[in-house]
Parts: sequence; structure tokens; C-alpha cells
Amino acid sequence: MSLAAEQIESLTRIVGPAYVRNTHELASLDPGVDPHNYHADLLLQPASTAEVAALLAYCHAQRIAIVPQGGRTGLSGGASTRAGQVALSLSRFDRIESFDALSRTAVVGAGVTLGALAARAALDGLSAGIDLGARDSATIGGMVSTNAGGVAAFRHGTMRERVLGLEAVLADGQVLAELGQVRKRNEGLAAERLLIGAEGTLGVITRIALALVPADGPVATALVAVGDLEAAATLCDRAQALTGATPTAIELMSGNHAAAVCRALALSDFASLASQPYLVLIELAAGDAERAEAALIDLLGSAVESSIVLDAVVAQNEAQRRTMWRVREDWAIDRERPGGLWYDISVPLSVLPNYVAELRQRLAAHDASLELVLIGHLADGNLHVTVNAGTPITPRYEEIAPLVTEGLARVGGSFSAEHGIGLEKKATLARLGGAPKRALMRGLKALYDPHGILNPGKVIPD
Repeated sequence: MSLAAEQIESLTRIVGPAYVRNTHELASLDPGVDPHNYHADLLLQPASTAEVAALLAYCHAQRIAIVPQGGRTGLSGGASTRAGQVALSLSRFDRIESFDALSRTAVVGAGVTLGALAARAALDGLSAGIDLGARDSATIGGMVSTNAGGVAAFRHGTMRERVLGLEAVLADGQVLAELGQVRKRNEGLAAERLLIGAEGTLGVITRIALALVPADGPVATALVAVGDLEAAATLCDRAQALTGATPTAIELMSGNHAAAVCRALALSDFASLASQPYLVLIELAAGDAERAEAALIDLLGSAVESSIVLDAVVAQNEAQRRTMWRVREDWAIDRERPGGLWYDISVPLSVLPNYVAELRQRLAAHDASLELVLIGHLADGNLHVTVNAGTPITPRYEEIAPLVTEGLARVGGSFSAEHGIGLEKKATLARLGGAPKRALMRGLKALYDPHGILNPGKVIPD
């Protein structure tokens, strides 16, 4: 049911008409990754915590569903909307409010992008301690709400480990102000931390206090071909055991992923590498570029001698380094064979080779036409699993999901590594989440949001 005229008028008064977009205006805007992000009746862009509180208090009283949105880069449908709902954009919360280089902390608005925070931190030789491909559009609030991971999680953890404190508005308009900027803080139950990874179902995060880390030194980068996942895991282990250089990225991709990118972007220099079963992108940092490159060459040389590495290319300049990252981050396989299925899982590195071998067997037994494509963050066992075929198989997500998730819990893995539950994985959570956990999640939802107005239908098992 659509919003009534008087409801639209009341909501508009809170933020001002310049910061309201109706359905006609939304139809002409880029919705981001999910085409349903702008299917709401209204998009509201408040400028302050007080305005967010007023909006939620009104929506709570009127039983209006409200969907918080960040950079709209989420891959699990967590920001999707439908008719009768209000999309709440935190885009105007785009200020880095404080930056303490000595304490290595920052307080930022939820709409600050990761790229903007990284640029500010770099001025003082610091880093946000997290990085991902959508850095220039993904917002800190959205990343906290989905407990984002990324390239550096094997070193510094996910967003849950980066957050010191936060401010959030609860469903009835109350403000939960827990913006502590210290690492040691034991003040009773950490009620605010339940909002991390809740995808806006328990409250709207408005401001975040973050822990920063020292920036890495100059890096050396290589794209490395290996014959199997056992070799990839061994190379990963050797890289992390180095002294004098620090691995800043250890990324995995299957050869068919890399080959598709090379075809799409005409990267003939890497075609021979892409013909191998797996590629690993490795970056090492050190105090200066020469030491970083020397450490990388030594690592690769010993790995070649041990028959761990089949071939490798070391980036000779920044342009070649960026091209190597394009091989990892471009999604050419989805353009070449659209309509594939995408899963986000994690597996302990020690059992990763066996898991993938068994997954290939399960897929082949189920349907021989299915193709498996893998990319991921090797050092923390996070795999992005794509399953596709000669024709689109989008409606088969729930059919294939059990094949992908089989055995994950038994080995200590996860069916949802870093992109949240949203709508996409809700059925899997209901299938694999234990009854006590499901009951607790429903109970917490009822406590934080008794009328169910916050991002309804997402995450929480029915």
C-alpha cells in the first residue's frame, strides 16, 4: 500500500523538500547494484541525527517501513525496497568529524566513503585497516551494517573489529549514543554492537568511531600461477611466515575467471598465466620498494624451486600493478555468461582444497552442465563461488545453495562470509541457523523494533 499524501507531507517537513525524491524522480536515478533499491515511495536524505530520530519516531507511530541505505553496493539485497516503503539515505552524513592521529582513531558520519577515510588517514601515515573494491562508493555506515570484510581482513579483521563505538537511532526515535573511542571499554552489555552486521534491522547507524592502523610501506605485487589449491595454500602460508616484509593481500582466482577477464580486456600479457588452474595475487609491503620487491622475488624463487609455483609475473610499475588487480576484481565472467549464481562462503584454509574438490563433485553429479568459477581472499578462506551454465540459471539459487553449503558448519566454515544476509541468504540462514539462534534473533528484533518498521523482511528468520 502506498504512502498517504499527509504522510508524505509530514516526512517532507522533517528533512525539507530539497531532500525528498518521489517515485518518478527515483526512476531516473542509478539504484546501484540492486535494481530494487529505488522501488520505494520516497527517498529521504536527512542531515542530522535529530532529523533521523524525528523520521523514525514518525514512521514508528505511523507503522511506515523504512530501509536504511549507504552506497548501494551491497550484493545480498539488504537495501532493496518496495512500494509503500521509505528509503533512508545517509549520504549527507559525509563528514569526518574528528581524527586523532596519536590515538589512531576517527569519528565519521555513516555516509563517509571508505575511499574518503583512507585518503584522510594516509595524510598521517595511517589506514582504515580495511579495503575492498567498492572503496569509492561503499560507505562506512553500510560497511558496519553488513560487517564488511575485504582484502585486509586476514590481518585486521572485519568491520566488527574496526569499530570502537557507534551512534544509532532506534526504531522509536531514541538515540543510542555509544561513541567511545578507546579499545578497552566494559560498561555492561554492549547493546550497540548488535547493530554491527544487522543490516539496518535493529537501528539506523548514524556515526561511527573507528580504530585505525599504521599504513603499509611500498608494495611489490605479483600474479602467480599454481597447479592446485594445495599449492596455493602452501604459498599463502609461506608468505605469512616471512620476516622483513608483510603480506598485504593474498587473493585467489580460478583460471577460468582470469581467462574471461583477459579475453574481455585483451590482456594478452597474462593469457598464459590464466591458462593454469589457479592464480594467486600477492602483495608484500616493506620499508622501501626495493626491500619489498626483493622479498617477493625470494618468496617466488623458493616456491618455484619447490614446484609450488608454475609461473609468475612481478609488476614492474604501478600501471601493471593496477592491471593485475583488474584481473582479480573485474567480473567479466558474469558479462560473458550472464545469469549465474553467486555465493559468499568461508572455509578454514587447511580444508579449502578438500571442500572445493567435493563441491566440484557435487555439482557434476547434480548437473554436468554447471561450471564453477572461484575468486576470493585466500588468507582468510573467503571464497566467492559463482555457478553458471550455458544459459541463465538465476531461478535455481535455492536449488544449488545446499550443494555449496554442504559440510561448511562441520569444518567450522560459514555460508555467509562478508556480504551479509539481506534477502538472498535468508532462506539459507533459516535452513542452517540453529533453533536457539533463530529464536534469539526474532526476540532481539521484537525488542529493538517492536512494530517491525526497520528494513522489514531482511536478515531475521521468519
